[in-house]
Amino acid sequence: MKSGQRLWTRDELLLAINLYCKLTFGQLHSRNPEIILLSRLLNRTPGSVALKLVNFASLDPSLTQAGMSNASKLDKEVWNEFYADWAGRVYESEKLLADTQHITLEEIAAEYEPLPPVLEGKMKEQLVKVRVNQQFFRKTIMAAYDNTCCVTGLRQASLLVAGHIKPWAEDEANRMNPRNGLALNALHDRAFELGLFTIRPADYVIEVAPTVLTPKRSDAEAAAALLGRFHGQELRLPAHKRFLPDPEFLAWHQAKWLVN
Repeated sequence: MKSGQRLWTRDELLLAINLYCKLTFGQLHSRNPEIILLSRLLNRTPGSVALKLVNFASLDPSLTQAGMSNASKLDKEVWNEFYADWAGRVYESEKLLADTQHITLEEIAAEYEPLPPVLEGKMKEQLVKVRVNQQFFRKTIMAAYDNTCCVTGLRQASLLVAGHIKPWAEDEANRMNPRNGLALNALHDRAFELGLFTIRPADYVIEVAPTVLTPKRSDAEAAAALLGRFHGQELRLPAHKRFLPDPEFLAWHQAKWLVN
C-alpha cells in the first residue's frame, strides 16, 4: 500500500458491491455520476472507487472474461460473502447506504412504491425490507440487460419487469440473486410465469408451449401471434454475459413447464 493510502473497510466494500450490481458493465469508470457520488460519501477519489468496481468484475463468476484480478484478500472475502447471501447482504448494504446518505430506509422503500400510511411496527419493518430488496433487484436486472426486454428487445424501462425465473415464493435464498432474474415486458413476464414459454438451459433458446403455437380456440390466436414468433429465437443475453441466467434455475422452470 502506498504511503497515505487508506485501507478499505468491509462496510465500504459492501457499498461498492451494491453499486457494482446496479451499473451496466460499461459504466465502471471515474466519470460516472453515481461513482462520483459514492466517492464523495466515502471520502475517496472517483478513480479509486472505479478501480474497486473493476476489481469486483474480475471476481464475478458470471463474467466469462473478467481479466486479471488486483483484488485484495478482503475484497475477495466480502465479495464471496455477498454472493453467498444475496438477501442478507443486499439489505445490509442498502441500510449502510441510507445511513451514509443520512436518510431512512423508509425513504428508499418509498421510491419503489408509497408505503401504506397507517402501517406501523414489525409489519412496517418487514414491508420496508421487502420493498428495499425488490428495488435493488430491479435496478440490478435492468442494469444487466441495459433496460431491454430479453425476449422482444423493447427498450422502455417503465414497461419492463424484473422477473424471477424461480418465483419469489419458491426460493427464498435466491430472491435477490440476479442470475435468477430476467428483464421482461409485463406481458411476457406473465406468460413466462404461466409456462406459456420457457428457455432452454443449454443454449438460451426460447421455446413456446405447443398449446400456444397451435391454438384450438379462436380466442387463443392472439397469444399465438404475440408469443409464437419468438419460438426458436435466442434470448437477448446480458451485456458481457454478466449475471447470465443460471442454467439450474432455467432447468427448474423448464421441468415445471413440461409437467404442466
